[in-house]
Amino acid sequence: MRTARLVTLLGPAFVAAIAYVDPGNVAANLTAGARFGYLLVWVLVAANAMAVLVQYLSAKLGVVTGRSLPEVLADRMSRRGRVAYWVQAEVVAMATDLAEVIGGAIALHLLFGVPLVLGGVITGVVSMLVLTVQQRRGQRVFESVVTSMLVVLTIGFCAGLFFAPPDPGAVLQGLVPRLDGPESVLLAASMLGATVMPHAIYLHSSLARDRVRHDARVREARRLARGDVAAAGEPQVTTIRRLLTATRWDVVAALVVAGGVNIAMLLLAAANLPGRTGTDSIEGAHAAIAESLGPVVAVLFGVGLLASGLASTSVGAYAGAEIMAGLLRVRVSLLTRRLVTLVPAIVLLATGISPTWMLVISQVVLSFGIPFAMIPLVRVTRDARLLGEHRNALGTQVAAWVVAGVIVALNVALLWLTFTA
Repeated sequence: MRTARLVTLLGPAFVAAIAYVDPGNVAANLTAGARFGYLLVWVLVAANAMAVLVQYLSAKLGVVTGRSLPEVLADRMSRRGRVAYWVQAEVVAMATDLAEVIGGAIALHLLFGVPLVLGGVITGVVSMLVLTVQQRRGQRVFESVVTSMLVVLTIGFCAGLFFAPPDPGAVLQGLVPRLDGPESVLLAASMLGATVMPHAIYLHSSLARDRVRHDARVREARRLARGDVAAAGEPQVTTIRRLLTATRWDVVAALVVAGGVNIAMLLLAAANLPGRTGTDSIEGAHAAIAESLGPVVAVLFGVGLLASGLASTSVGAYAGAEIMAGLLRVRVSLLTRRLVTLVPAIVLLATGISPTWMLVISQVVLSFGIPFAMIPLVRVTRDARLLGEHRNALGTQVAAWVVAGVIVALNVALLWLTFTA
């Protein structure tokens, strides 16, 4: 596939990758670095490798079948089953939105002193504007906007490394799998268990599906404009193979960026915040960064957090709408969807409950939703009747079940440790 053509097909994975750098990951990465130095670098590397496989399977489903995972599952369920499945997916989507709105509100508070409730409202309003772009300008422009935010948060979260770079030798040692006591086990379980966000699995299949449809319409329009009758006879299987090649590059590139950002946050804390207390909250981590690296790096970190919150809450609302459309076959306006899911987050911010505690609870709810997304994805992508020759090969299937088992087990362990600690 020509390089120029390949570049035009990139994009869906970069939108899905926002889930891997949302505000819920920030405190965990900084805490791991501050408390254990470079010890847990290997955890993030392993997590990212697993995420590449999971997101590729989701995208492959959308490319090959032309349907999203929620749509495929809906065809296999009774009406009651679809409604019950949608309820759990909806609860997970709302928990995701809660974490992301809180992250945006905290960022606005850190940067401008905006009260948390007002910050949550502003975050919701800006996300509405981003979703309006998707509705009025289409998926391509939406992907560009979200990818631009990914660039901003990457700069914001990684900038500190240029002011105080990590020790290369220590980084290499951190790639060796090892742990150091119960607390490191809990942190490792938290970081690995949060590898895959359920809404990212559902959404990626939808994004890949819509990208295929968009590109097919573009190709057809160009063919008609050229009067190229021969191009109409191009075998569909050849087109799918080309799209899957582009999808692999898209997923790898996007998750290299997202994984790199997570690792950068850990390295930043390991190099500059060792032994610091309070890094288990975003506010505490920001204060520690300001004290250790100065106000410029702290501001860049805050900007990165703001971009993370705005992008992830927009993507989360989009995912929720796609889940509803696929399972219930009911499509509502993205703006209506944004308003409905924004209200609980604003109400909780208004109660005065600790934002860090709410982030923890949202991650617990997400853990409950992991098996409902992971297990069906692995099952349907091995179905020859559904994917034909593109079904998972034996090696891929074994790897997928191992990854699913590890992620589900770690989330169960994380739930147990959270409630018994």
